[in-house]
Amino acid sequence: MIKEWIEEYHPKNEEDVLSALREIMQEIVLAALSRTDFFKKAAFYGGTALRIFHHLDRYSEDLDFSLLENDPSFTLEPYFQVIEDEFQALGFTVSIREKQKTKVTAIESTFLKSETIWKELVLEGIVKQAGIRSNKSIKIKIEVDRKPPMGFSTEELLLIRPFSFYVKCFDLPSLFAGKMHALLFRKWGNRVKGRDWYDMEWYIRKGVPLNLGHFVQRAEETGDWNKATITAHEFLHILQHKIEHVSIHQVKEDVVRFVNDDYKLTIWDKHYFHQLVTKIKFVE
Repeated sequence: MIKEWIEEYHPKNEEDVLSALREIMQEIVLAALSRTDFFKKAAFYGGTALRIFHHLDRYSEDLDFSLLENDPSFTLEPYFQVIEDEFQALGFTVSIREKQKTKVTAIESTFLKSETIWKELVLEGIVKQAGIRSNKSIKIKIEVDRKPPMGFSTEELLLIRPFSFYVKCFDLPSLFAGKMHALLFRKWGNRVKGRDWYDMEWYIRKGVPLNLGHFVQRAEETGDWNKATITAHEFLHILQHKIEHVSIHQVKEDVVRFVNDDYKLTIWDKHYFHQLVTKIKFVE
């Protein structure tokens, strides 16, 4: 079954196979959580939500969730067994461990790591031809925001692999707001996450309006904005300033390994982004 699912991606090399396998693992985790009360308490958001449910044409690595209301005592531990059982039902063993944190944050992180490359189903054929070593592993980071900023909206979206089920997700304007908060205020020092810029371009080209109410609550919570509201003009001023000071070279370097066609990045320069963001729409 897994082998057939991988073949649907038409992988050309080892990295393609690993990316497809990671996405399949992500969907299996979502399926497992759908068997529980998890989506009564939390919603799926972030780049992987955009990839799986809205066909973003780049791969994404993490599973990001937000609780629907503040609950600092929430833990992922009660859901470990059902995730392991879901993989076991497909003939695989996975291990789940807590990520060691050096400081307390609102994000609880877990790594889901396959103990093999799922060799029982994919080591032969495609995987063998791609030259993947059987001891190569895949890690998926699962994060849950236990103290979420409010102002987001959700919707129930359908997945049909490994079976049919619904996932509670942020709607597109709320996803766009979260992405723009990350792009503008991500604390990565001198590093740049080019995937933020790739996703911003996707939202704008799709005509998705941005939920400024949710954006400003995120920015207030992180201390990056000190007012209860923000106007479209103020938002665009901050964004234009960010464009002027970002390294477009670093932006491209980060994102290129996640996209299948890097030709679309050739137009990327400061002038392009300055022009692009004038086309952002906002929720009225």
